[in-house]
Amino acid sequence: VVDSGLDFSHPDLAGNVWGNPGEIAGNGLDDDGNGYIDDVRGWDFVSEDNAPLANDSSGHGTHVAGTIGATGGTTTGMTGVSWQVRIMTLRTLNGYGAGDTADAILAFEYATMMGADIINCSWGGSGYSQALKDAIDATPALVVCAAGNSAADADTDPHYPAAYDSVNIVSVAATDSDDSLAPFSNFGSGSVDLG
Repeated sequence: VVDSGLDFSHPDLAGNVWGNPGEIAGNGLDDDGNGYIDDVRGWDFVSEDNAPLANDSSGHGTHVAGTIGATGGTTTGMTGVSWQVRIMTLRTLNGYGAGDTADAILAFEYATMMGADIINCSWGGSGYSQALKDAIDATPALVVCAAGNSAADADTDPHYPAAYDSVNIVSVAATDSDDSLAPFSNFGSGSVDLG
């Protein structure tokens, strides 16, 4: 999940957090030689360390992770799409939901290096970046992207990264409780894959 971080203590998510098997927590070394010290649960590209990963100050990354993989079968909280998943946290957005393309590219490279099968991007904007597209094209992972929340036709008003023509991108629109297009969601017969 490339986003704003993750609340690792959240009871619906704690059991589904990814762990780096090649790293020893807290020893100050890059045990697996991947260029990141003590990256036991992912990396914080905003602060350039692993320390604040548990502090999702905006809550967006935790929300996204919950939609993807909150455990089910309990009497509390919510249920995600997949109850048995490993969520790797790659923080590229600050507490205000802002981030830069360079951090997103590094997150894609990290996820690819660490073997992620699916990369989620529930963020974006109108700016085209060839470098970000190249990073997406270079990963074998499926890249799930938000179609955007501007109630716009994404065929004529593209929202990136969802609008890149990369073969591994799935662009997802938001739906409401009636399984209809949410009023705020972007849409587009040629650029949005599903809701």
